[in-house]
Amino acid sequence: MKDIQSLESWSVVKNGGPIAIAGPCSAESEEQLMDTCRQITEEIGITLLRAGIWKPRTRPGSFEGIGEEGLKWFANVKKELNMPITTEVANAQHVELALKYGVDVLWIGARSTVNPFTIQEIADALKGVKDVPVMIKNPINPDVALWKGAIERIYGAGVRQIAGIHRGFSSFEKTQYRNVPMWKLAIALKTELPNLPLICDPSHIGGTRDLIYPVSQKAIDLDFDGLMIETHRDPDNAWSDASQQVTPKRLAEILNEVNIKKSTTDAEEVNSKLDDLRGKIDRLDNELLEVLSQRMNVVGEIGDYKRENNLTVFQAGRWIDIFQNRPEQAAKLGLSKAFMEQLFKLVHDESIRLQTAVVNTEKA
Repeated sequence: MKDIQSLESWSVVKNGGPIAIAGPCSAESEEQLMDTCRQITEEIGITLLRAGIWKPRTRPGSFEGIGEEGLKWFANVKKELNMPITTEVANAQHVELALKYGVDVLWIGARSTVNPFTIQEIADALKGVKDVPVMIKNPINPDVALWKGAIERIYGAGVRQIAGIHRGFSSFEKTQYRNVPMWKLAIALKTELPNLPLICDPSHIGGTRDLIYPVSQKAIDLDFDGLMIETHRDPDNAWSDASQQVTPKRLAEILNEVNIKKSTTDAEEVNSKLDDLRGKIDRLDNELLEVLSQRMNVVGEIGDYKRENNLTVFQAGRWIDIFQNRPEQAAKLGLSKAFMEQLFKLVHDESIRLQTAVVNTEKA
């Protein structure tokens, strides 16, 4: 399938800045849902109200959502507060019921995105439903192709109002996050699908309330199109994901504290200065590319010499020397040691690939 280029603007999105989506992780009772949503809409300029109706859980026995009854409550919230609503759908029946009760926007969770069969079932249920936006969370595992594939399947069903939700990725390593952000993967998706709105879910990335603000600010700094933040009137006693939900009051504080930056400006002086600086970057990048090209030419010569003298392509001592010395030299120049370690690992990997190709080609 060709890259998606004809995504339409969301009918529920207000102009003038990032959108804000908020509401409880789960609808627990009609009174809890209405009270939470009313507090949000009275105090904050929310674009879209969210609530989980079905909750996929890792193990049976946990609270798995109210189900269809919760959709009735949510429909009343929509009518009473005159606000659009969104919920997660995980199969064709969920899609049918959500649309039946007037859900304005659907979202697909990470556990569903990871399974192409599930995504295709949802896509089939959406055929002919062209005016309902669909948000698609990244898969649990760090796989941009899988995320993009889910988007393409929904697009293939005729849906043209689509957004991605970045909720972080699972990792075996213990980190401060519930789900590691891996921002570069969200940026990679945006690079491949530049017309795709991208929403950040700091609640699921952080996993704790104290991380919601810094993650939100990072997303806005990266020019995300909006935030989805789980909000509950009494987070400590929430039936699901209590630690990552905030009160409506704290939500208002977070959204007020986030520094919204512009991606462009009409100021000629600012644009002129940026053009000059970017011109310097372009010239330096050209020099870097020329130096890398020269380096790889030398790598090829080393490959020839190793072949002629029956030497191994990989020599551990030489690699250890490079890996230790280059980052230390870079640090003295004010460069990040961690960044240079990653950079020289990539350069070394490419050198090994090139030398291996030279040796094998010559032998053949």
